[in-house]
Amino acid sequence: MKQLFLRFEHWTTSFSMMVACLMMALASGFGIHQIVTRFILESPAEWTEVLIRFSLIWMVFLGIPTAFRQGAMVSVDMLYRMSGERMRRVLDSVVAIAALTLCGIILWWGWDYAHRGSVQSMIGLEGVSMFWAYLSMPVGAVFSIIGIIGFWLDPIRMEMETAQ
Repeated sequence: MKQLFLRFEHWTTSFSMMVACLMMALASGFGIHQIVTRFILESPAEWTEVLIRFSLIWMVFLGIPTAFRQGAMVSVDMLYRMSGERMRRVLDSVVAIAALTLCGIILWWGWDYAHRGSVQSMIGLEGVSMFWAYLSMPVGAVFSIIGIIGFWLDPIRMEMETAQ
């Protein structure tokens, strides 16, 4: 069962990171488009600024699960290095509970915020609901929860290997 969940977690974390990278590429493309239209063509496109902002928000919320999975989000490195194996497991559990609590709050209030914002429209894109922008919070929280549980089941300490 553990291996099945870890395979599922690996797939979801990889997928969220792939979409986060796509959002970064989109933000870069929209930024280049904005520069060309504003400074070369002297006819700025107002919709690009909005899409840059929201693609960056989606990028952050979908990139966080990878950081959680690699153990790079909530770090207690010094305490972890000074502790024995049993205390390290306790620290992992405490950090996982705190991170799961935070992600649960983001999931709950993010969904509420997205639902309430569904009646608003994006400035510059009047036909698009703000629901799609706000949805990044609960979606990112779900992927993060999966990554946190995956890290707790199979800790990978990427930041420990690069620290001096």
